Amino acid sequence: MKSKICVLTGAGVSAESGIRTFRDADGLWEGHDVMEVASPEGWHKNKELVLDFYNQRRAQLHTVQPNQAHLEIAALESTHNVVVITQNVDDLHERAGSSHIIHLHGELRKARSIGNPRHVVDWLGDIQLGDTCPDGHQMRPHIVWFGEAVPMLERAIMEIQDANHVIIVGTSMQVYPAASLTAYAPADSPIYYVDPRPHINHELSRARGLKIFKGPATVETKRAIESLRSYHP
Repeated sequence: MKSKICVLTGAGVSAESGIRTFRDADGLWEGHDVMEVASPEGWHKNKELVLDFYNQRRAQLHTVQPNQAHLEIAALESTHNVVVITQNVDDLHERAGSSHIIHLHGELRKARSIGNPRHVVDWLGDIQLGDTCPDGHQMRPHIVWFGEAVPMLERAIMEIQDANHVIIVGTSMQVYPAASLTAYAPADSPIYYVDPRPHINHELSRARGLKIFKGPATVETKRAIESLRSYHP
């Protein structure tokens, strides 16, 4: 039976493919205050601005490719049962070949109805004002904004509860509730943390088998996986 690995990924893994993160720009995301484009208040204030912002982010996905970290994570599936739990809204894990992915914060290439949150559809082009669901409600980006519930959190908790190993790649471990997920991993499951500036939060400080790999995801993910394989081939 294959051992189970949960891989928690954040903005750092996609940044090396060329996708900018707002936390690297003093709270500005592509020139916008993040609350203008990633909150229900911002949406109600200026829907056109929010739609245009995510239309640009969606278009950017055509210009970037998965990097070595994405590929290393996907390759793990040949020998392990791998679940990727990502805070990223891009599709780079999918394109790299990972097949079991939980998007905690939504997906850029999907849209949902503001009147029926369960009406979620694939959406590869722009979302415009006037684009509606069959019930006549405006469509919006399928993104979890600040102040909104994280609907996939319970599923992520269920997956990590029986993980034999946990790998963290490219996340500050400061954005909750995602940053709390390691608390649900079995106490004896080793944790491998890859990040240029690793932050040991409360949950990680209590982990028994924490290994730090300080550096870029494209380099250190491979080293973390090699360490994992030496522990459990």
